This record gives sequence, structure tokens and C-alpha cells, in this order.
Amino acid sequence: MNPIAFTIFGLDIRWYGIIIAGGMMVALILANYNAKWRDVNFDYLLDGFLITLPFSILGARLYYVLFEFSYYKDNPSQILNIRQGGLAIHGGILFAIITMYFYTRYRKLSFLKIFDVAAPSIILAQAIGRWGNFFNGEAHGGEVSYNFIKHFPLFIQKGMLIGGVYYQPTFLYESIWDVLVCIFLLYLLRKSKKIGIVFFTYIGMYSVGRFFIEGLRTDSLMLGPLRIAQVVSLCGILLWVSALIYYKIKD
Repeated sequence: MNPIAFTIFGLDIRWYGIIIAGGMMVALILANYNAKWRDVNFDYLLDGFLITLPFSILGARLYYVLFEFSYYKDNPSQILNIRQGGLAIHGGILFAIITMYFYTRYRKLSFLKIFDVAAPSIILAQAIGRWGNFFNGEAHGGEVSYNFIKHFPLFIQKGMLIGGVYYQPTFLYESIWDVLVCIFLLYLLRKSKKIGIVFFTYIGMYSVGRFFIEGLRTDSLMLGPLRIAQVVSLCGILLWVSALIYYKIKD
């Protein structure tokens, strides 16, 4: 799979960047449509997005570099090179939450209302963004046989043939899971009046899928014997369950 979409004045424009940018645009369109369900002014949400975006990218990169520091300490010139990937979604989400928290405090807005509206958009952008991983030939699982991969569409088969070896398309599993979570969050946003329930459900449901899919991947960020994404996912699931218990008691 060719990761380069086209070249302008000698500069390669990669599919990864195009797809990530496209995912953000779709996410904003969806957020604009959903803002009415939590009585959120979309202009404030858009301002928050524009402020949060650079911090999210910074957080995603710092998170990745931190857990791959053994490589980057010897190759510091590559720290800022994100054109071939190397953005960890957990770092991006963490920095986005922190930045948006301070933004909503400054604007005297409801943090949870904002994130209830944003959550379906975030997970949809993640679903789209995984296809950037596909074009980069990353975020895949271990080796599989042709008898396994032949059940997937031909373009997936070709994309997962890397160096003469077929790999499990875990990027596809996560993309599909994220779309399903997005659909459920859209339903929840319309049916539930509980402020914050959509946000916490996003964290929990994404974490459930990521925990199992991460176990299939071959490029996990590690801390000793532990896959960092699985540890963070368990924390996300615990936070979700705690929130559900709180809402139940509050009722």
C-alpha cells in the first residue's frame, strides 16, 4: 500500500495526514449537529477544539516518544517527525481533556456537557484515523495465513501483505468497533439527560474494545512486560463503571 497520496513541489503528501484531517472535519460536522442535545453553543465548542488541537497532537507525540525513548534518545531529530505516524491516541485524549477542562473553566462552561457532545465525534474521528494506519502499514496484528486473510476484501488483503507476509488487520477491528461505539453514543446522547454519561460511556466502551484488540497487535507501547494501552484501558473501564454506579446511586 503506497502511503503517499501525491507530491507537490517535491513534498510528499501522505494519506495518513489527509485521513486524519478528514476525520477531524467529519467530527466537527457531527458535533455541530449534536450540540443542540446538550444545549451547547457550537461556537464555544469550535473555539475549544481549535485551542485543544495542538495540545492533543503534542500529547499524542510526547506519549509515544516517552515509551519509545530508547530509540528517540539516539535519534532526537526524529522526535518531531510525525508524518509516518507515531501518535498515541491515549496521550492525545489525555491532553485534550486537560486542555478542555481549563478552557471550560475559563469560559464558565460545563465541561461534561461539552464532552458529551464531543464524545461521538472523537470516536468517529478515531475510526476514520485508523485508516491512516492502514496506509502506513502499522497498527496491525501478528502474522496470519492466506486462508485467514482471504475472507477480507481484496484491498485489505493487499494492504496487509507486508514484506511478503500477511498480517492481521487489527486497525480494521478497531475502526469497526469505534463506529459501533459512535452509533451507541449518538443514541445515548438523545435518550439520556444525565450530564456526563455519554463522555464516561465513550471512555469505557472504547477501552473495552481497545483492551482486547491491543492484545492482538505487534507494535504495542510497553512498560516492562505490560502493554501500556491495556493498562490505560483497564483504568478507563474502571472509571466508566464507577460513573455508572454514581449515576445509579444518584437516581
